[in-house]
Amino acid sequence: MTRDTVSPSDRSRAIALCERIDAVFDQRVVGQRQLRTSLVVALMCGGHVLLESVPGLAKTTAAQTLAHAVSGSFHRIQCTPDLMPSDIVGTQVFNYGTSQFTTQLGPVHANVVLLDEINRSSAKTQSAMLEAMQERQTTIAGEIHAVPSPFMVLATQNPVEEEGTHVLPEAQMDRFLLKEVLDYPDPAEEVEILDRISDGRMVRPLDADRLGLDEVAWLQRLVDQVYVDASIRRYVVDLVATTRGRGPVQVPGLDRLVRMGASPRGSISLMRVAQAVALRAGRGHVVPDDVHALRNAVLRHRIVRTFDAIADDVSTESIITSVFDAVPVP
Repeated sequence: MTRDTVSPSDRSRAIALCERIDAVFDQRVVGQRQLRTSLVVALMCGGHVLLESVPGLAKTTAAQTLAHAVSGSFHRIQCTPDLMPSDIVGTQVFNYGTSQFTTQLGPVHANVVLLDEINRSSAKTQSAMLEAMQERQTTIAGEIHAVPSPFMVLATQNPVEEEGTHVLPEAQMDRFLLKEVLDYPDPAEEVEILDRISDGRMVRPLDADRLGLDEVAWLQRLVDQVYVDASIRRYVVDLVATTRGRGPVQVPGLDRLVRMGASPRGSISLMRVAQAVALRAGRGHVVPDDVHALRNAVLRHRIVRTFDAIADDVSTESIITSVFDAVPVP
């Protein structure tokens, strides 16, 4: 039996807040509906997003627009091989006038942080982000500094130019709530982009009604209240267990394609994302379609394919589809 644990008035307010974010995006970003959904859902869940695409597909624009939509601060960090951890988290600077050290916070201390081409930074610099992403804090000279709330990291990587890059380890990939793979806009959307550039709309100040940071915090708390029935929770666990070859249904040939399935963090992420999707749809309870909505974004970076799967060009998305087709829907 399903039951709503969120009042009708709160559901209506949540829809209105999401529509205000959408209105800001409509002014600046053309198309990219899936990216917009993933960014808003991740914001509602308090999670981070990994974006993979070739250059020029509005990743930076989308990140800046999201920060503007919620009245938050925004910092962009261009990752390079010589980028140091202190360049991200901050450092101590000696003041010769007072003969004392003062703490200078790094660009990670913002509501929305864009790590551009994260795979171009060294492994040591990549690991410097883990404390901020997971613990919501940084440590500078032994002193702990909390990052702003809400806090969201958008990391991008270019799948084409891999020379001189450092592959993100699975443990770090798993800390991203979602991974979106962006594609080129269709011709009509690309024409709309040119039209907006020609008439100056792309550089005009955004005038839509923005959210306050307190309203974002309220949305995040409300996501926690969305009801998830025991049958749905079991369904999520069965799906993730099946990616490991240990679910109630065995997918034929899966062991030849998957070297490592999703972790328990994948189960948590699948449920949390479903709660946010349900709330965006105006419901106070999760249905199976909510679990399906962003399944590729939740699981594609948590499933490690075998060499055979890579050689045979078997996509991670097709593996996820076979798992969802195999597990009975409650």
